[in-house]
Amino acid sequence: MCLCGWAPITVQSFHSTGIPAYVVVPRTAPLCKKAAICSYGARLILCEPTDESRMEVAARTVQEKEGVMVHPNQDPAVIAGQGTIALEVLQQVPQVNALVVPVGGGGMVAGIAVAVKALRPDIRVYAAEPCNADDCYRSKVTGELTPNRHPPDTIADSVKTSIGPNTWPIIKDLVDDVLTVTEEEIQQATQLVWERMKLLIEPTAGVGVAAVLSQQFRSVSQEVKNVCIVLCGGNTDLGSLAWLSPPGKEANGN
Repeated sequence: MCLCGWAPITVQSFHSTGIPAYVVVPRTAPLCKKAAICSYGARLILCEPTDESRMEVAARTVQEKEGVMVHPNQDPAVIAGQGTIALEVLQQVPQVNALVVPVGGGGMVAGIAVAVKALRPDIRVYAAEPCNADDCYRSKVTGELTPNRHPPDTIADSVKTSIGPNTWPIIKDLVDDVLTVTEEEIQQATQLVWERMKLLIEPTAGVGVAAVLSQQFRSVSQEVKNVCIVLCGGNTDLGSLAWLSPPGKEANGN
């Protein structure tokens, strides 16, 4: 299994049935994610923070351990499972007419798009990603799968992965648009949620908030009034976020 936001709970499921779990983890992953995974008895296998390294190390681990690969965003069952988020949204907020979902590998936004377009094709689905990791945006523009050429430099660590061969066709056909945001916008949106909503989201979840607050989103159809943002994770190492206290800036200066 590769590291992602749902790795800890997936590992817990394996542990409860006595199945050993090995999780391929980028060496740059937040310490809180690594600690959560280890707390459920999984073994971490470190890799470089690139798509190629993750897949190479995962394939080697599967072969050595005679295991089964559970891909965090390209497995059809995982994509379908994440689509249940849309079912909950439609049940709880039937008047919604747009969903904004952070995108990395694309499993979450693909699953949500499939469910939404099957039940309510009038609802718009937007993917949101950092400008520094804009493979989904570039793929939509060119009409071809266009992975990130280099490891993205972004504080939104959970969306550094590029979309893949199973999620791209779904995104291409069912996601209405891709919104990109800067690192500064991600920081501001994340802190806004912390301070005003009292929710400890991670910067990746802040990507969706930043997208809705952006000028790009304000220019969309006036019919989009009831928007649901998927806050996709809360794995935050506060000590590693140097931008919380910019040099020379007073704590009450925001």
